[in-house]
Amino acid sequence: MSSQKNTKQKKFSIRSWALKKKKNIPISMVTAYDYSSAKYVDEAGIDTILVGDSMNMVMLGEDSTYSLTMDQTIHHCKAVKAGASRAFIIGDLPFMSYQADVVEAVKNAGRLLKEGKVDGVKLEGGKRMAAQVRAIVNAGIPVVGHIGLTPQSLSQLGGYRIQGKTSAEALALYDDALALQEAGCIAIVLESVPVTVATEITERLDIPTIGIGAGAGCDGQVLVYHDLLGIFDDFTPRFVRRYANLKPIILEALQAFHTDVEERAFPGEEHVYLMKDDEKSKFLSEINQHDVF
Repeated sequence: MSSQKNTKQKKFSIRSWALKKKKNIPISMVTAYDYSSAKYVDEAGIDTILVGDSMNMVMLGEDSTYSLTMDQTIHHCKAVKAGASRAFIIGDLPFMSYQADVVEAVKNAGRLLKEGKVDGVKLEGGKRMAAQVRAIVNAGIPVVGHIGLTPQSLSQLGGYRIQGKTSAEALALYDDALALQEAGCIAIVLESVPVTVATEITERLDIPTIGIGAGAGCDGQVLVYHDLLGIFDDFTPRFVRRYANLKPIILEALQAFHTDVEERAFPGEEHVYLMKDDEKSKFLSEINQHDVF
């Protein structure tokens, strides 16, 4: 019954972001990378799907986000779009697809909309990315900002570390948030930021904040599909809550399949297709007379 209700819900839109902020209704976001996952996320009623550049690690086995390409991102965005009809879909602009040049930023954001079929794009960085945000927005493309811990800047940040721990750092984050809002962002992701800082920034902005490791004071929360379901365990950040632990269930099923195959317990009679008796007899008779070599 609940899934039928969700499929009838209206498409989450630009207006929905602002309305939820105004009514103080938290926004749900899940990072997903493929058709099947997107179908489940959409059916569950999640507001937004982020096709994050973390796919480079979770789906492609790399050790960072750096090597992800536009073509790979578009490929995954199209798959997610095929599985989700109601959720607002955001595509992550990959590393060096927007940082160096405003024109290139607009071009690649446009590719994500035209080829990847997303509803908006996300990029990392505060004041230094305001020009890119403004240009993309002026081209008619919704933009979500991302400040705090920004994975595409890990080398500069010195690895995975909390951002905004000092008053000076926290004020700089606030200035970044204001700059992104002024440039036209529809929302801002706050990652790995002390709860006090994230809450204060959220209360002072007109646009929603989406927290990941930033506390409950944000206007919404995001987790990665594979993290919240306990599928990906190469590393588990402190801010992740596992709502299920599917890894042992999946392993048990795969191991059972392996055993059944080795013991010829699968496939059973219920899994095979049969010939009519007369055709079967004719085939067996004729194949014995057929030169198969």
